[in-house]
Amino acid sequence: MVKPSADAERAPFRAGDGTRDGARWLIVSGYLLGALLVTARLWADPSGRMPAANGGDTGLFDWWLRYAATAVAHGRLPALVTTALNAPHGVNLMWNTPYLLPGVLLSPVTLLAGPQASLTVVITLGFAGSAAALFWVLRRCGASLTAAGLGGAVYGFSPALVDAGFGHYNFQFAVLPPLMVHALLLIATGRGRPVRTGAGLGLLAAAQLFIGSELLLDTGLAGVVLLAVLAAGHRRAVAARTRNTALGLGAATAVMLLICWYALWVQFYGPFTERYTLPSPWYGNVRLFVTPPGTLLFHTAASAAYDRGFSLGIPEVLAYLGWPLLVVLVVAAIWFWRDQKVRAAAVTWAVLELLALGGGAPRVGGAIVPAWLLPYHWLQGLPVLGELLPNRFSILADGAAAAALAVALDRARAAATQSEAWGRRCAGIPALVAVLAVLPLVPLPYQAAPLAPVPAGWRLAFDRLRLPPGVHVLVIPISAVGNDRSMIWAAQTGQPSSMVGGYFIGPEPDGQPTFNPGPAHWAARYLRRVQAGRTQPGPTALARLRGDLAYWHPAAVVAVTSQASALARVLTGLLGPPTFRAGRVLAWRR
Repeated sequence: MVKPSADAERAPFRAGDGTRDGARWLIVSGYLLGALLVTARLWADPSGRMPAANGGDTGLFDWWLRYAATAVAHGRLPALVTTALNAPHGVNLMWNTPYLLPGVLLSPVTLLAGPQASLTVVITLGFAGSAAALFWVLRRCGASLTAAGLGGAVYGFSPALVDAGFGHYNFQFAVLPPLMVHALLLIATGRGRPVRTGAGLGLLAAAQLFIGSELLLDTGLAGVVLLAVLAAGHRRAVAARTRNTALGLGAATAVMLLICWYALWVQFYGPFTERYTLPSPWYGNVRLFVTPPGTLLFHTAASAAYDRGFSLGIPEVLAYLGWPLLVVLVVAAIWFWRDQKVRAAAVTWAVLELLALGGGAPRVGGAIVPAWLLPYHWLQGLPVLGELLPNRFSILADGAAAAALAVALDRARAAATQSEAWGRRCAGIPALVAVLAVLPLVPLPYQAAPLAPVPAGWRLAFDRLRLPPGVHVLVIPISAVGNDRSMIWAAQTGQPSSMVGGYFIGPEPDGQPTFNPGPAHWAARYLRRVQAGRTQPGPTALARLRGDLAYWHPAAVVAVTSQASALARVLTGLLGPPTFRAGRVLAWRR
């Protein structure tokens, strides 16, 4: 074993030396260049191209960005309860993924170039910013430029973030978690002023709440794990630091509540609060840790097919680190176990990976791991935690793995240069091993797909309808989970401002809150089958549609279909002749 230096023992969170500014900016510029390479096909048409997977969630985020930009254009912040979706009932934004902070900050881009351009910007910043955030934290913790640069790249371009970028933008933009964990470390280790650092932590937490509340909760649990690991290694110091830690966390809580109290009240006590929990324990898949998805440069056809077959799709394939990096992390943790920074990062990484396996009973080879051995098994029944997808802890686990790799690399290089037998001739070997270990994580550029084009006559139809702001419109096809074209068209044009149905988490038509993306799902599916000629309208179905129309009471109905189609005949029977036709759009003013 290599014994860490006394200086390292005394100053585990020493800041960097403040030199070599040019090298730091070069590394950060490299992150931005890497992000542009990954998103290059999107930048070929930033307003009209999206990552070629999970278009449903992409359309959803497009809609939320338009919603925020419209509010800003009218001189206000986005309302947290709105009938812009699921009219006339409404939805609670805090139980959805409204992406409020990016939506507000990027509203000029959205208003000028469209919401997809804003998503292209935020995906790019998500990669570069996440890498730069961990790089900064590692430098503040004393890592060398090389080690911190590599650690930032491992986190910012990890398979978890690359795959989350296919529609799960609230997880792909993981810039703030490293900064929050760093603030927590400053408070707990006594290296920051409790109140000031706690206030900064509260600001970061408030910002993360309005980016993605689930990642905030995941980060909080990761912070608890890290503090527990540090406390276990410094039991004598716990009592001395309890007061300042409590003071700092109290300041963080106070600042966050000052900013977020209303949003949190709306989430937990406001209208349409959502009480869904996972219907069964999440069963992790250990094989995903070592099966490279097709989004990486080094993969096989078999591995790509395996990951594509995952039940929740590529955006939830987050666990991959690959055999080389896993082996290096385990060996480094054992070899440098006495170094408290390596130990803390490695144990935190291991616990977070166990949390990511969920509370089920995964198989390892042919054996089933008992569920009670998994930490999330004991958490999944708690309030709110039962609504998390635990595999997303892999994002935080990748950050801990990157930190462990960076610190171990510095320790290994120091040990090599101090070796009497090999001296400086061995100094480059640890860096070479680290680079080879992370080489399997290199991502491929995103494949791009076009957004659903706005139908001919869409804008003209709404211009001719001259509807007052906020009135409810039934758009056909009705947006619901699996078919969000109407939401994409509304996001691109800003019309209509309030629509029936949608893809969201919200209440049933009777007002009962539940996990049900698109309570108008029956009508949406039925009318799609009519349009495709797969069903003939019967009296029972027509009576149900009349009841739905009476409940929705839309000010207008807009259908994208031909005048001679089966769908147009059904709608004419229900609504009478169209008020007018514009391109491919039939419109009824009611």
